[in-house]
Amino acid sequence: MSGRDLRLDLFRGIANWAIFLDHIPNNVVAWITTRNYGFSDAAELFIFMSGYMTSLVCANIMIQRGFVAGTSWLMRRVWRLYVAHIFLFVLYVAVIGHVAQSYANPELINEFNIAGLLHNPFDVLTQGLLLRFKPLNMDVLPLYIVLLAGMPPILWLMLRLPNATMLGSLCIYFVARDLGWNLSSYPRGAWYFNPFAWQLLFVLDAWYTVAAIRLRPLTNSRALRYVGAAYLLFSLVMTMTVHIPYLANELPKWLFDAFNPNDKTNLAPYRVVHFVFFALFVTRFLPRNWRGLKSRILQPLIKCGEQSLNVFCSGVLLSFLAHFILETGSRTVWTEILVSVAGLSLMTAVAYFVSWSKTLDIPRPLFLAGRTGKDASNAANSDDTETSTNRPTWLGRIGFSHER
Repeated sequence: MSGRDLRLDLFRGIANWAIFLDHIPNNVVAWITTRNYGFSDAAELFIFMSGYMTSLVCANIMIQRGFVAGTSWLMRRVWRLYVAHIFLFVLYVAVIGHVAQSYANPELINEFNIAGLLHNPFDVLTQGLLLRFKPLNMDVLPLYIVLLAGMPPILWLMLRLPNATMLGSLCIYFVARDLGWNLSSYPRGAWYFNPFAWQLLFVLDAWYTVAAIRLRPLTNSRALRYVGAAYLLFSLVMTMTVHIPYLANELPKWLFDAFNPNDKTNLAPYRVVHFVFFALFVTRFLPRNWRGLKSRILQPLIKCGEQSLNVFCSGVLLSFLAHFILETGSRTVWTEILVSVAGLSLMTAVAYFVSWSKTLDIPRPLFLAGRTGKDASNAANSDDTETSTNRPTWLGRIGFSHER
């Protein structure tokens, strides 16, 4: 049996699909995504799941081969993400510019925040390489790159002083929110996803992994589940007030103003709490050995999570094309459904193609070293190949299991 936890791939796939749908403005299909039913959304899910899997692999390497080896692996991962971001940046800008010019629609240039390239291309391209200039819908990967680049010392501390490291992360989070710390953007403003705030999710998943055994009595308690269910219901009501004005009028103004607008940039505490309770229920009621994870209907989502980087990049590009098609054509509910399904299908096709193409690079000795063809394929075709091995991980050494 492979050591890979398919739940992680499933929810990364869900996050990728949701991000694509949410990036299409006024899309009726986007009503199926979590942002409409609670404080947190697919961004938290994507960052948390991606950070968890990468941190898991890197910490395992640090335990087995040392800090330098773990840092080296992580920096290669950061470089890969950076190259993917730059390639997507160039392709995205070129496609938007070509479409705007070909269809005499200059508003697209301003709408997708690439007008600066027309007036000052060299400075804008330089700032793009420095991750300070970002077109619309290209904020997630720069955040992920910056957070991963800062993970080696955090993981080193987490393996030795987990509670102190978690406390330090919380301090940075609250101080950054209070003092307005953020990274600057070009030509003005700050990052849409504040790294000083969003680092909390990265550190939180690593801390929970280390402290899971000690926290198990708490996470399994019935009282906490009742509190979590009540909070998720409260989050649903407060989120619905944005869509239902009558409901908003029935609430005290101070209560409505406390949660609206929903502070995504600085990762408001209520978003963190909502995501934590959501994750608690998922891990509690969706065990790792759930047979549904092998069902055919979930395989496209799992495959999209397995090839998360390629799927995410294709989703960003496809969301622009979907938006353009809907804005210039006959926009109806059916066309929105058709365009959304077509985009999700293309993203899934990308995932299966990339997975298949990676199997062509499997060295023949791998099949002769005690692995079955399926195990070898799983080990080679994932974005996080180290997680597919059957070697004892650092979690096993501290007694943690992914099992529910």
